Amino acid sequence: MVRDPVKGKMISDWLLDNYGIYIQPINYPTVLRETERLRITPSPVHTDADIVKLVRALSELWFACALSRSAAAA
Repeated sequence: MVRDPVKGKMISDWLLDNYGIYIQPINYPTVLRETERLRITPSPVHTDADIVKLVRALSELWFACALSRSAAAA
């Protein structure tokens, strides 16, 4: 959960431009305002190294954007 459409778009763009990772931001009206998120769609062709690369990139960007690391409420 990003909870911010501007940060979601920025993270999505940054991942593509700097890491070659395509992830879609999901914003209003698809989801309610303040529940914006990223759509991550792994496939069988993604390797363990791909997943590690994504986790590291997201960790850096989450810190840079001062986003919460708590789990989303169910």
